[in-house]
Parts: sequence; C-alpha cells; structure tokens
Amino acid sequence: LVRGCNPAPGAWTTLGGKVEHSLARTFQQLAAEDGDALSSVFARLFVWDVDMRRDLQSGDAVALVWRMGSDGFPEVAAGSLRVGRQGRTLAAYRWQAPGDPYPSYWYLDGMEVPHRLKESPLAQYEQITSLLKDRPSHRGMDFKVPVDTEVMSPRAGVVTRANWNWAANGNCIEIRYEDGVLAKFLHLNENRVAEGERVSAGQVIALSGNTGRSTAPHLHYQLDRGEKALDPIDYHGSLRRQLDEAQIAALRADVADIERTLGEYLGSE
Repeated sequence: LVRGCNPAPGAWTTLGGKVEHSLARTFQQLAAEDGDALSSVFARLFVWDVDMRRDLQSGDAVALVWRMGSDGFPEVAAGSLRVGRQGRTLAAYRWQAPGDPYPSYWYLDGMEVPHRLKESPLAQYEQITSLLKDRPSHRGMDFKVPVDTEVMSPRAGVVTRANWNWAANGNCIEIRYEDGVLAKFLHLNENRVAEGERVSAGQVIALSGNTGRSTAPHLHYQLDRGEKALDPIDYHGSLRRQLDEAQIAALRADVADIERTLGEYLGSE
C-alpha cells in the first residue's frame, strides 16, 4: 500500500501510497520517524482546499517529492492528493514566481495554492505555517519569515502594552484597533513602538525574530475580541494570486519532470 524511503540528507526522493485511517498514520508508514513532520507539511499544502477531517477517506492517494532540509525540517518540492469525496486530484508545486523573494506553491493552472492575508502584517514572508484552526491551543496565525523582517500594523490603533510574559511571547506588542480588537505580535527581535503610542495602518512597528517560546524564526499574529480569538482570515479577508499565461508556461516547463513522477506514483496505486 505504501512505497518510498527516507532520503539521505539533502537528497530528493519520492514516496506515495494510499491513505489508511488518517493522514498522520499514512505518513508514519511512509516515512517512519519523519512521518509526523511530513504529514504536517503535506496537510499545510492542501488545507486551503481540503478539510482533512471531513473530506479525506481511506483509499485516497498521496504522493510527494521531498528531502530533509539543513534546518531539520522537511522540504517538499511537490505534493499530490487524490480526494475521492471531491472527485479530483490536487497537485501543488513549489516554484518561485518572477519578482517574488521566496518560492510558493502553485497549481498548474497558475493559481497560488495558499491564500494570502489581506492587510497583512508582513509585506513578504516565506510561508504561513500555522492557522488558528490547526489546533485548539493555538490562538493565532504564524508566518515563517527571517529574523529582522519589518512588521507592520495592519490597521490604525493604539499600543496598549509591550513585552509582557516574555518567557512565552518574547519581545511582543499589543495594539488595540479602532474597532476594539486587540492585535498581538509575538516573538519579535526588536520593538519600534512604545506603550501608549498611536500607530497608523501600514506603519512599521517591529522587526520579526525568534524570541520567547519559539523553535524557529517566525511572526505570531493574533486577534482577540474579549476572550474570543478571531481568525485573521475571516477578519481581514484573503486572496489568491493568479499567474499570467507566460508565467504558467514557465511553471509547467520547470516542473514537468516532477509532474510525471507524481503521476506515476498516483497511477500505480
């Protein structure tokens, strides 16, 4: 039911198999000790279009090309998921669009796989690595971004506090937007505003970091109304970018070999 192997460090490999019970269990069979990490990365690719609890079922098929990165986290060049309940196969390819500082994941029709947050606190970032709905204990949205990337206030407001609960939050800032919502920016490397200061929409308020309870450089962005955590996607809205015809042609040419490999793995199941 499953095929594949764990790659040597830095080497790309392909694995694939049928879903058994859950995505996590499937990848534990596919990749042994790397299975949990791979399952998380793979789910992140398709969470925008597939409800992994509701839509995924035994007999669906997965395939991906991956390697272990120098930071100890899996890097996925491409992933494919056949969803029987939806009657379709999704295939996402890592590709750097012209003018972008980082690669993203794209469908072959030129649609970007992940949504992008409107009124984002970051002009550029590598990847959204965690959403509010991922787990009950996580109350915000995480962006993978290098240390010292400029962080902006998405909306106008007043800084209500800074650097509280440093052991968990690291350098941090809280801003009350004009509608009363409290926005929290955690794990910063440098704060550039002080408590009581009024900020405007788009103003740089900090530099991102890896402080507090953080295992890798990222920005945690959280929205609270009273005791309730708000989903930034619902609050700000989101969008998906679309490549033009020339960019689609370049994408398809660059990933043609990987596309064939994934097709062979899914077709053999």
